[in-house]
Amino acid sequence: MEEISEGVNSMNLGGDSQKKNRIQVSNTKRPLFFYVNLAKRYMQQHNEVELSALGMAIATVVTVVEILKNNGLAIEKKIMTSTVDIKDDSRGRPIQKAKIEIQLGKTENFDELMVADAEEKNVEDEEKS
Repeated sequence: MEEISEGVNSMNLGGDSQKKNRIQVSNTKRPLFFYVNLAKRYMQQHNEVELSALGMAIATVVTVVEILKNNGLAIEKKIMTSTVDIKDDSRGRPIQKAKIEIQLGKTENFDELMVADAEEKNVEDEEKS
């Protein structure tokens, strides 16, 4: 969890165009469960989270969302798809990339599940000691 805290603290959240509860997912920069745990943290802080991705990272976002839903932690509030023009320096003209934004909210028993998960983690840590 310390790595996640560092990731949250070092992320650039400045500017009005960047929502404080948005996670921009890459399929190359971080491991999958970094985004799962970061989304849990954002839901604890903001009651909802928006995950967004471009191109090949869309599969990563969908996987993160499905993990959170299957664990009973999140419900889908909104799914938006679009295409965006990305400037390609090698070609000199813009290329279109698919974009997805998925807004998730906490389930009714989110807090209970998080407490149970934390207690389970503490028991595992004690057994290792």
